[in-house]
Amino acid sequence: MKLRLVFLLSLILLFFSSALPLSFSTKGQVIGWLTGNAKKSIKPMIGLRYIPTFSLAKTFEQDFALDLEFSLNAYGTTRFHAVDDIRTDGEINPYRLWFRFATSQFEARIGLQKINFGSAMLLRPLMWFDRIDPRDPLQLTDGVYGLLFRYYFLNNANVWFWGLLENDEPKGWEVLASVKDIPEFGGRIQIPLANGEAAVTYHHREIETKGLLQPIALDTSHIPENRYALDGKWDIGVGIWFEAAMVHQNTQALPYPWQRAFNVGLDYTLGWGNGLNVMGEHFVMAASQEAWNSGETVEFSALALNYPLGLLDTLTGIFYFDWKNDDLYSFFRWQRTYDRWSINVMAFWNPERFEIYQVGGDNNLFAGKGIQIMIVYNY
Repeated sequence: MKLRLVFLLSLILLFFSSALPLSFSTKGQVIGWLTGNAKKSIKPMIGLRYIPTFSLAKTFEQDFALDLEFSLNAYGTTRFHAVDDIRTDGEINPYRLWFRFATSQFEARIGLQKINFGSAMLLRPLMWFDRIDPRDPLQLTDGVYGLLFRYYFLNNANVWFWGLLENDEPKGWEVLASVKDIPEFGGRIQIPLANGEAAVTYHHREIETKGLLQPIALDTSHIPENRYALDGKWDIGVGIWFEAAMVHQNTQALPYPWQRAFNVGLDYTLGWGNGLNVMGEHFVMAASQEAWNSGETVEFSALALNYPLGLLDTLTGIFYFDWKNDDLYSFFRWQRTYDRWSINVMAFWNPERFEIYQVGGDNNLFAGKGIQIMIVYNY
């Protein structure tokens, strides 16, 4: 699909180059950072990332528009393990590559894109297709290859439908990847409710098992998986929200074919000084043999504090507490923002092994105790 997609977008570019005038724009980010870890005090890491974005757009008199976006994620890192042991790494990958048809109430988008939704902010049961870390000032995440339809009603209700294909790496909370050549599909309906909104979401995929399970345990190369979710958000003087998700893998070969996740949260801005925003969430995830058995459970509480010092400077603190392991995760950031430049000084004090975003692996930059300085240039 990826090669066919590039071919399709090339044809679209040819179409864009004819008929009506085009609107062409470029933008991008250049990011540099230095990370030092207390456990690895003589092994700092220097990194450089470049994300150029190119956009084409054409608006028609019939009140619809076509646009295309292409961006790359190019990065390199250098780790100083010793004076004579310097290790480098780097990659250049497509970051976004999509084409969109849009009207005032409808859009259809095909290609490598970001798909995310839900009400939670810090610990998200509905983190199905992205891996956005709330501590990341850039909010970067890999995209997925697929087709997305969205329709917006005049009463602010909206309906989503999507189909994904050739995404052979785990995404979101996934541990096992999807079968590359079998489509995934799902949808979401979101409606206004009182002074807020509520939504139901569904997704189906086939899990790749080749090389992961003993042949005697399974007589097929893939396992069907269905996901169901309900979420909502309201303003009652304080903002409140919840997300609830149920995932079922239709097999007895896996130890925990049922997973449940629930999050409830609130936020409020206190009238102290320039306004202190306080956000809190509580998250529970359980995996079991049956739908409602206790099984294995993890439980986290999260607190985020955000205080603007002035027009340019903001202080942020994000804290997680792991009730099962009695661990505290702490993150602090001072950010100064100009028109094009952003300076971030971040400090973290966390367990060596992450239990929050296990999808991040053992190489998570915020594991352990340390400091990171990041400078961002936007153009």
